[in-house]
Amino acid sequence: MKSFSYVIKDSVGVHARPAAILVQEAKKYLSEVQIEANGKKANMKGILGLMTLGVKQGMKVTITAAGEDENRAIQGLTECLTKNL
Repeated sequence: MKSFSYVIKDSVGVHARPAAILVQEAKKYLSEVQIEANGKKANMKGILGLMTLGVKQGMKVTITAAGEDENRAIQGLTECLTKNL
């Protein structure tokens, strides 16, 4: 299992557009991918769970990937987060 943490910089947080981008990225990998924020976890391959976390600017999120391509998943999601949020 691999993980990384990131502080959201986007002024409106994780809203619909970046959430959809993150879900699309997460779906590229076979690994189970979860996001944790504010003490709650959600599957990153589903937009509803991601949106219900209510992630705002300045909040720290932790992404966890577990599976055969976890290294690639973490690398791709790190790039995706830093580029879009």
